[in-house]
Amino acid sequence: MTTTQQDTRHQIPTRLDVDATVPSYSKAMAHLDTTATRELDRVGFPRGLRDLVRLRASQINGCAYCVDLHSNDAASAGESAQRINAVAVWNESPFFTERERAALRFTEVVTRVAETHVPQEEYDAVAAHWSPDEVGALLALIVTINAWNGLAVASRAWEPALAD
Repeated sequence: MTTTQQDTRHQIPTRLDVDATVPSYSKAMAHLDTTATRELDRVGFPRGLRDLVRLRASQINGCAYCVDLHSNDAASAGESAQRINAVAVWNESPFFTERERAALRFTEVVTRVAETHVPQEEYDAVAAHWSPDEVGALLALIVTINAWNGLAVASRAWEPALAD
């Protein structure tokens, strides 16, 4: 079968090459990501859940590149296809523990900070399942992925590639 013009995949044009135009900032973002990951490591935050948190924030923010990246990362970390697919509807899914659900709920509330202002009861709900150090590391993760999503969505600097 030959590929016609109608069969070609839609291309998302890059608006701004972030790595080339603001290289110091790009490097600082990478450092922020590394620092957040070190905090997660320090408190023993589960690796698979890290990627599910990144995935959920990226879904909310509409970041195609990050959704692709973090769904693959979650699979590499041992997460099942069912859990990866269900993270978009975690609240309706039986595949997550109460502790994981608290982290995913906090992810949504912090990601939508302009709407939610993270009410005390939402903080209390996550703090009921996670220690202060764990909540701090989770918050660092959520803020970092939201920053990456903002860069990626605004600049279209990175595009997911369809695996063969």
